[in-house]
Amino acid sequence: MDNQIVEGFPSTSGNDYQLNTITLLRHAARTFPEQEVVSRRIDGSILRSSYAHTYERVKKAANALTELGVKPGDRVGVMEWNSHRFFELYFAVSGIGAVLLQLNPRISADHLTHVINHSSAKFVCIAETMAPLIENVAPNLKSVEGYIMLTDSAIGDVKSGLEPKYGYEELLEAASPDFKWPMVNERSAYSACYTTGTTGMPKGVYYSHRNIYLHTLQFAHMGQISTNDVIMQIVPMFHAQGWGIFFIAPLVGAKIVFPGRYTLEDPGSLVDLMLSEKVTVSCGAPAIFMPMLQYIQKMSEKPDLTGLRMYSGATEPPLSMMKGYWELGKAEIIHAYGATETTPLVTLNTLKPSLKSLSEEEQWELRKKQGLPVTGIDVKIADPEGNALPHDGKSVGELWVKGPWITTAYYKDERSKEAFQDGYWKSGDAATIDENGYVKVTDRLKDVIKSGGEWISSIDLENTLMGHPNVMEAAVVGIAHPKWEERPLALTVLNEEGQKTLSRQDIYDFLKKSFPKWQLPDDILFVDEIPKTSVGKFSKKDIREKYEDYYMDK
Repeated sequence: MDNQIVEGFPSTSGNDYQLNTITLLRHAARTFPEQEVVSRRIDGSILRSSYAHTYERVKKAANALTELGVKPGDRVGVMEWNSHRFFELYFAVSGIGAVLLQLNPRISADHLTHVINHSSAKFVCIAETMAPLIENVAPNLKSVEGYIMLTDSAIGDVKSGLEPKYGYEELLEAASPDFKWPMVNERSAYSACYTTGTTGMPKGVYYSHRNIYLHTLQFAHMGQISTNDVIMQIVPMFHAQGWGIFFIAPLVGAKIVFPGRYTLEDPGSLVDLMLSEKVTVSCGAPAIFMPMLQYIQKMSEKPDLTGLRMYSGATEPPLSMMKGYWELGKAEIIHAYGATETTPLVTLNTLKPSLKSLSEEEQWELRKKQGLPVTGIDVKIADPEGNALPHDGKSVGELWVKGPWITTAYYKDERSKEAFQDGYWKSGDAATIDENGYVKVTDRLKDVIKSGGEWISSIDLENTLMGHPNVMEAAVVGIAHPKWEERPLALTVLNEEGQKTLSRQDIYDFLKKSFPKWQLPDDILFVDEIPKTSVGKFSKKDIREKYEDYYMDK
């Protein structure tokens, strides 16, 4: 399908009625005013609110921002934990026609400075506990006119050198609860997220109202999420709008739970909240779902997780993790694929009725794939010239994606020329598409290991390693080799039992069941932790740099 638009016969539809984000919350407040909005505070206490009360606060926030001088098109940065305030700001900022700039607290000071300056942010809303991150870069910020502190404390009690600063709660307390929402051109940006790569400064992706509205509709439909669900927002809301799942809650009128601040080292706080609030839907990466499962497995009384669906992205979910949750009441880990550039939903792994005759093990293997492209998205695997390759499950090419919620350029960035072609975003992922339409990412193109003229998938090795019951994390990279050009090197993090009992030979014996000898890593290192990027993925660039001469020196 090309990009030519054919002018048909005029319709009588209300095409001028724009798709705006605030419509979702207005609907929830009107139709499900009593539905709960739950948020855990920094001190661990639980705040219980409703869509009606949330909508009133959003209208006050819209008035407060307007009185501060925020106008349509202005960018307003937000750096906050997953909270009710972040939720409110998504609607208040975009509702007045401004752009919510998602600020990642995990990126470097240089990158944070670039993101705020490149976007020309007018105000920054900042969690009190994150304020030092902004204070460190504040002298270098060129466009920021003020800082709004997101805190339960009175603004006079907040110790911060940021000036001028305002208290979010004080602003709301002084604002009117009446606000007349403008109808914003649906092609206008509602939010922006800057994607970080291995080289260069972060690249700006600006999402339109139309983009997120359509994405929300499709995610809710494909995920079969309804008003009967309880949604917990685990994915950070400063990263690709938390995968957009918190927009689904007001769309369908579901209860929404915000866990506030949490860490990978304390998965119990997430599990306990998930159980106490009877969560049925969430999303996250294996990096957090695996520690949560291990916490559950140590509980003296195992919970019944019947009905729980957890959408998993970032990396392929280990089979052992999927089976581990399934044993707790048939809780589902549903593999999905996307990126900052794609809002992010591109594929979702559901079992087609025509494949229900597959054996149980064949179905488990199928669940590991990234899944089927969702309606509205076009994908292809392309050779270096951009030609489509066959859907035979064997031909490997770069995954190209386009559709109504896929970006077509980076904001004011020359790197757009190499990342987009013919309306497609070129993902940089090597993938196959099988005869049933399932996408399988085999590796990042830059991470594929070329050894003796043959290709080795680091992802397949990693996921097999993490399938071992005593391996918590595993990363595999290609390292320069004097004879074979590159050879795989594996880094593994073992759990307590593995540290006591496992040897390298045990790991090799485990891998031999799935791989020929020439694909096995030349060495397997046991480490305390594996370097990660600002969004929680394994930082293979850092690993390669650290071990670049590892095989050359032997």
